[in-house]
Formats: sequence, C-alpha cells, structure tokens
Amino acid sequence: MNRHPPIHLVSLVAFGLAACGTPAGDGGGAGATATGATAVTSDSAGTLILRPDRIIDGRGEVWTGREVVVRDGRIVALAESGSTPAGLVYDLAGTTLLPGLIDTHVHLGWHFDRETGRIHSGESTDGPQDQALYAAGNAWAMLRSGVTTVQSVGGPEDVPVRDAIAGGTIPGPRVLTSIRPITAGSGTPEEIRAQVDELAAAGADLIKIFASASIRDGGAPTLSQEQLDAACGQAAEHGLRTLVHAHGPESARRSALAGCSQVEHGALLDRETLELLAERGLYFDPHIHLVFQNYFDNRERYIGVGNYTEEGFRQMEEAVPTALAAFREALTVPDLHIVFGTDAVAGAHGHNWRELAHRVTDGGQDPMEALVSATSLAARSIGLEDEIGAVADGLQADLIAVRGDPVADIGALEDIALVMKGGTVYRYEPGGR
Repeated sequence: MNRHPPIHLVSLVAFGLAACGTPAGDGGGAGATATGATAVTSDSAGTLILRPDRIIDGRGEVWTGREVVVRDGRIVALAESGSTPAGLVYDLAGTTLLPGLIDTHVHLGWHFDRETGRIHSGESTDGPQDQALYAAGNAWAMLRSGVTTVQSVGGPEDVPVRDAIAGGTIPGPRVLTSIRPITAGSGTPEEIRAQVDELAAAGADLIKIFASASIRDGGAPTLSQEQLDAACGQAAEHGLRTLVHAHGPESARRSALAGCSQVEHGALLDRETLELLAERGLYFDPHIHLVFQNYFDNRERYIGVGNYTEEGFRQMEEAVPTALAAFREALTVPDLHIVFGTDAVAGAHGHNWRELAHRVTDGGQDPMEALVSATSLAARSIGLEDEIGAVADGLQADLIAVRGDPVADIGALEDIALVMKGGTVYRYEPGGR
C-alpha cells in the first residue's frame, strides 16, 4: 500500500478541516504570536517559554516555580520560572502543564453517516475520500481535547490521514495504525502469518487481533492457541507489537502464552488471568466507561446495525459492572502495567479524557497513576518512550495545559488552556472558554 496519500485526497481533507476551523483560530501554528503571549526579546528566535503554576512530568513528579523551554519542536530545558532570557512566553497562570495524553485504542474512521445520522456500515454510500475526511475530523477533535498521540485499530483510511498529519498537511495527533485486524476469518496459522506479512509490507505500525467475540456476543474465544501463536510470532518477526481484543480469561491466557504485547478490554478477566498478564509482561488496556456510555447515549444511531441489537445492548449493560470490577481487581495486581485507552468510536472522539476521569472517580485509581498511565507508561507501551510521554529534556514538545490541578480534581482535564504537539501550538485559550 502506498504510504503517501494522493494529492487530491490531502486537499479534500485540508478543505474539510478549514471549513470547521483551523489551528490558527486558536492561537496559531509554529511561529505565530498567540493572543496573550509575550515576546521577551527577539534574541532567541523560535524559542517558546511555557509558564504554568505547576508541572506534572508524566512520570509521577510535580514541579512548581518552573518553566518549560521549547525549541525546534523539543523540550530543551525545565528551568526556574522567569530565568529564560529570550523567547515567546505563554502565560499559563492558573494551569497545570503535563504531557499530551496518549490513547492506545481508538477507531479513527468510525463516524455517523451524513445522510442517515447512523453508524457507518457496509450499506453506507461513503467512499474512501469521505472516510478519510471523517477520520481527519475525528483526529482534530481529539487533538483539541488534549490527546496528542493515538493508536488506531483501525481501518485503511487511517493510512493517508496518518501520513498527512506526519507530513504537516493537516492537524491531528500522532497516529499509529493497524490498518485492518486479524480475525477468525483470517484462516489457518499459515494464512494468518501471510496476512501479517501483508500488513507489515503495507506500513502497519502494529497488528490488531480479535481473539474473542464482542461483549455483545458473549466474549467467547474465537482464535486457537495455534492461530494466536502464528499471529503474534509473525508480528514479532517484523518487530511489530500485537494488541489483542480479548474479553474473557481463556482468550487473554492464550494471548499471554503466545507472547502478544497487549490485551484490550478484558471485561470478564479474573485475578488469575490478570496475574498471568503481569507475569508475562503484557500491557493491559481496560475500557470501563467511555465506550459503553457512548453506545448508550447514541443507541438509536447504532441499533439495528450488525450485532448492535436489543440483545447486544443488554449484554453491554450487564458488562458495565463486570468490567468495573475487573478494573478494580487489576489495580491490586502487582507489576501489572495498566495503560490508557478508550476504544473511542463514532460519537466519542474528543471525549477521551472521560475514561481517565471515570477510572479515578469510580474505579478507584490513584489520580497520579492514572495520569502516568496516559503519558509515560502509554508511551512505553507503544515503543515511543524516548520521544514522547514526559516533560523532560530532549523529548518532543507534546504538552497540554489544563486549568486547575488534575491530581486534586481529575475533571480538570476537560478544561484545556493549551495544546502543543511537536512544538506547534494548536490551541491556546488563556482567558478561559
């Protein structure tokens, strides 16, 4: 697959975003003088200075009386506030600065069709360019909300959007994509290995595997041990990580034995299986709120499509307390790496922070641990810990500022004052919403 989108597709995506507002409307891109920002001197061209009340570094530390200095897209210093002699200052009084959030499980292209207002399906008339435009719009919504990196698992429309964002053609979070998943229909172990080879050649950043049925269908295993061994083993041959949709103990156990990288959902997992994930070094990405609440809020836009049936919704309603209980149990398992993901589908993009807030308020997770799970730990899970996920010298300047203190009130994540990705400011609202 061509990793570079055709020019006409990029133009359409850019046009679609321009129609609904560009980053310049929120304080400008690289080099723009944002409202409320002050140029200290002109001696240090391209230097940005961010001065918040406090800094959460993404690794568990909190700093006060400091400023972050950014140059050429990277953090170059964490200095005493007011000590940097030259640069463009962003006054972030009243805010907390922290790394941009990393969502390890979204569906970038999922959307409600323009004509029907219902979830996109095989009967939809949207073509590939429409799909890419919707994905680009969803990407922009998530970036504005403070999510600076997403892992989309995934559809073919992810590829041109990923590459256009990386090339600077359109705004959006950094995108990693699996392009399409391995499923029970992918065939024998030999056929699965061949499909993994094809995905690697097409430029996939990771391999997504469905090892169990949807929770709407009971969540039973759908792939054998041999099939999972083939998928995760072949992915490892290409240096690719594997994310496995696995609701129940048996599918998660098989994933751990196969050497896969990360288990998704896990609504039905028991302690024994969670301990096995920890022992084998897998990451665990539970989804306990946003995806369920989004389905319930948009019920009429989903019902009647595929397994979105009355019975399917009943199964999801029953799964909510079960998934919450599994998450609470997971918090007590030593050495289990719980990362942040939302399974954001149509209707949920831009509301990703709500999952993290629910983990704290209803799941009982320590707020600092929750923030680490969405920053440095998430960065490690996707293999980018040397580039993003922390406020530290040398890392890319993926930074957000929120009004208030998210350790004291995790709901502060909703109140965005600044979004920066790679040193470019995409949102700056110093005076409040």
